[in-house]
Amino acid sequence: MVYDVIIIGAGPAGLTAAVYARRAGLSTLILEGTLIGGQAAVTADIENWPGSLRMAGADFAQALWKQAETLGAGLLFSRAEALSVQEGGFQIKAANGLLEARTVILAPGAKRRKLGVPGEESLAGKGVSWCAVCDGAFFQGKDVAVVGGGSTALEDALFLARLCPRVWLVHRREAFRGEARLIRQVEKTGSIQRRMNSTVRAILGDHQVQGLRIDGPEGELDLPVQGVFVAVGLEPDNLPFSPPVELDQWGYIKAGEDCRTNVPGLFAAGDCRTRDLRQLVTAAADGAMAAKQAEEWLNH
Repeated sequence: MVYDVIIIGAGPAGLTAAVYARRAGLSTLILEGTLIGGQAAVTADIENWPGSLRMAGADFAQALWKQAETLGAGLLFSRAEALSVQEGGFQIKAANGLLEARTVILAPGAKRRKLGVPGEESLAGKGVSWCAVCDGAFFQGKDVAVVGGGSTALEDALFLARLCPRVWLVHRREAFRGEARLIRQVEKTGSIQRRMNSTVRAILGDHQVQGLRIDGPEGELDLPVQGVFVAVGLEPDNLPFSPPVELDQWGYIKAGEDCRTNVPGLFAAGDCRTRDLRQLVTAAADGAMAAKQAEEWLNH
């Protein structure tokens, strides 16, 4: 089957694109390699969605997928490995076969960046995690550390403070870069111990995390923790699509507010593309725009 549009990624941008594509009557398939909802699905509480004071990230993701599914969008759990232009559209190489579409919307989002220090890879799943909401319950009653200084790191620290007696929050700068309200909450939470101007040197432990070695104003110091949660930003996951898609120097897809890439009929939406602000509302806006552009492209 040749779909009118294949959407790569089932995050907020991809799911919104599916809703708008189906409302336009386009045959639509969503291709997702990991989980529905992207970063939103592993966020404890969403407080910046218009019209909603607070909702669980998993609930938000499921509601958005249910809407797309009800409208008739298909979903295939398979990672997109490559994309090529062919006559009349595109061919996508997925983990379990080849797919064809007349237009494609790229919405793979971004993945958690790693620290690149000794112990991070060898202790992954043994105390090292990149998702506090996913794995926090395993550390109830234990001391843990969160590495990072943006909103995600602050949210992770606050979430873990509900479960853990002590949370070390390690940041390499002098001041946090997250939202002011989150900074205020962190400062008011006594169980969160801040270590500023500190760089992680290693994650310690043989078969399980036993500590975190940092280098800060007091020199090298080992923090006695049983869990380390890494929240040092995101990086795009766009290499499978370049070429033919053009990327900027940071690996984001070059696309403007119309979501058009350098390849006719190929669009980019959400955190994967060049933009100044990456939020749920901007991802949803991109998804709607990309679907509209795909509809116009098919009808031109």
